[in-house]
Amino acid sequence: MELYVETDEAMQLLGQRIAPFLSAGDVVYLQGEMGAGKTTLVRGIARGMGYAGRVTSPTFTIMNIYPNEPDIYHFDFYRLDHHDLPDLGLDDYLSGEGVVLIEWPEIGMEFLPEEAMVIEISLIDDDYERGRKVQLMPRGLYFVQKIEEIEKQCSF
Repeated sequence: MELYVETDEAMQLLGQRIAPFLSAGDVVYLQGEMGAGKTTLVRGIARGMGYAGRVTSPTFTIMNIYPNEPDIYHFDFYRLDHHDLPDLGLDDYLSGEGVVLIEWPEIGMEFLPEEAMVIEISLIDDDYERGRKVQLMPRGLYFVQKIEEIEKQCSF
């Protein structure tokens, strides 16, 4: 699934539309260069799941937990080396209790689940002032079905 998002508000709205399709145990990989809109999309997902608190980038804290039903675990691996990941206790968060959103997952793919929803956000013509191309891609049959449902139920 591929679409174009023109503004930060539209990126948040996209997150709000994706949110109802996420369940405890789901893992979402957010890919895109610095400033592409990954945290903005997470903010929309959190709002769409009913979380009203502050949503910020965990670039320096590595993880933010947003208490919700289910909880939202927001990771950012940007400042990590893949050798750091075994010491994070990721298994505790990947156990199915909450929704896991991971920015920069490519840094530690060998420690992460094979099945996930991948959301790739790309700048158009390397221009931060223009819209973004957003692709939702499944890794595993479970997420093929989720993305098909998102496409059917949401008008973009």
